[in-house]
Amino acid sequence: MILPIKKYPDPILKRKAEPVKEIGEGERELIRNMLQTLYAVKGVGLAANQAGVLKRIIVVDVGKGPQVFINPEILEKKGGKEISEEGCLSVPKVFLKIKRWKKIRVRAQDERGEDFELLATGLLSHCLQQEIDHLNGISILDRISFWQKLWKKIKKST
Repeated sequence: MILPIKKYPDPILKRKAEPVKEIGEGERELIRNMLQTLYAVKGVGLAANQAGVLKRIIVVDVGKGPQVFINPEILEKKGGKEISEEGCLSVPKVFLKIKRWKKIRVRAQDERGEDFELLATGLLSHCLQQEIDHLNGISILDRISFWQKLWKKIKKST
């Protein structure tokens, strides 16, 4: 089932998602629906709260097949930061230059409840950082500077 994606400024996007204590059929169905939604809208990452569910679940596909991250946490940030242009399914048609870590080490569980760690680089690193932000109630709009926000406002009014 394709889930409706919550759009900014929906208040659920500002709320912190709750840890998943047990992975049951409900969570697996949510993951299947999130993946269907991700592919239907041609996205690369989706956090559960973007679909209106306050659970710490992320689905990602950066071109290497679907990946599921339950209760993801960033263990390590390294390689310095870089700026890249990001879009967000909850903030449609907006692309912003966001500074993120080049490499992150993430720990999470898969849909079977198995713990794993992953060193993410490139697009996967940026995607995971954005989706983990979502789980913490942070959007790409929160990641831009005051001057970027002011410039966007000026451009919009002209």
